[in-house]
Amino acid sequence: MPNWLKFVIALVSAFVLVLAFRALAFSIYTVEGRGLQPLYIHGDRLLVNRWSYGLRIDGGGMLPYSRMLRKPVNRGDVVLFDLSCDSIQGVFIARCKAIPGDTVQVQNRMVVVPGLKDCADADYYWLESIHPKNPADSRYLGFISERNIIGRVVTVLYSHDDSKNILEGYRNERTLQ
Repeated sequence: MPNWLKFVIALVSAFVLVLAFRALAFSIYTVEGRGLQPLYIHGDRLLVNRWSYGLRIDGGGMLPYSRMLRKPVNRGDVVLFDLSCDSIQGVFIARCKAIPGDTVQVQNRMVVVPGLKDCADADYYWLESIHPKNPADSRYLGFISERNIIGRVVTVLYSHDDSKNILEGYRNERTLQ
């Protein structure tokens, strides 16, 4: 086998492994906007563990949804979830306030556990945005299905102010928070 072919095979193999690792294990998401302050700020790059609740398999309509080696979302976890409904679309961050089996009561857009609304369905969670005025959470949308949860936010990998150049914009104090 020629050396150039060995090189191409090694390069393609490495590329496929990186893509698989990124798609199945960990992903990096960039915080855009000011809606998550003070916990996360614009420009933070978040490391998300996609395995934290099991391997999420969503075939985009071609395959049925499933989650292998499923683990429950814990109360207090900061999770990344995706929505694609009529009123709102995108990827969002929220803290899990109630898990299946909990009951919740909402008073002035604040959740109190236990309460009146039943969160007992096995696949639904009460997720609240970190910023109280962010409309992408359970206070506005109701219970969020487990199938929408991508993974648990692990840390701020690094942060960069995109309005500055690459060296000046790096925020050292926010790295690995």
